[in-house]
Amino acid sequence: MNDGLKWAPGTSYGPVLSPTDLYLLHPKLELHPILTHSLKSFHLVFNLASGQTGGFNADAVDRDLPFEAKDETATLPRVSELYIITRHSPWCTIVKNSRGVSLADICAALWKEYSDNVITEAEFTSLPPSHQERIKRTAASREAGTMGWGAHFGANAAANRCKRIDWLRDKVFFDGMEQDDEYAKKRLGFASPNIFLVALAQ
Repeated sequence: MNDGLKWAPGTSYGPVLSPTDLYLLHPKLELHPILTHSLKSFHLVFNLASGQTGGFNADAVDRDLPFEAKDETATLPRVSELYIITRHSPWCTIVKNSRGVSLADICAALWKEYSDNVITEAEFTSLPPSHQERIKRTAASREAGTMGWGAHFGANAAANRCKRIDWLRDKVFFDGMEQDDEYAKKRLGFASPNIFLVALAQ
């Protein structure tokens, strides 16, 4: 099969494996080359803070490209659930699609995970005071929006409005995914073929 076609959306490229199937079969999942940044013709640029996606060709970095492959499957074999963790935060993002998780599903789930959810008081107080202050400043700058970086909120107001995206501070750009069973065991207590580690960058 043509390497490009095998990632195409549709139902004619093999079954979608459920979490139970993965537990019983324990297959090795192949990640889409866009997720591993190994595709020279399209390097994904995904901002978790804004949800915006796009890309560029490594041979023509001055020209932005649309994310035309967004509906392609994220893994082969296809799976109905993926779990995504990162070294930059304590949360696990669960991505679901009964027809097979796509590239767009991953981007949408990560964006919602960090933009929709606030940091709880217990999560916030688990950090050293210096980290708390940096997160509050990030939240204040985000909320200031068009008012610019010089705008300020009271400390309590910023703390109450801190979202998970503020925890990441400037590490808001997708920088590839990989499987790391040892890290998964350390974080979650177990490893599975559908647990992936995402790297983030400035």
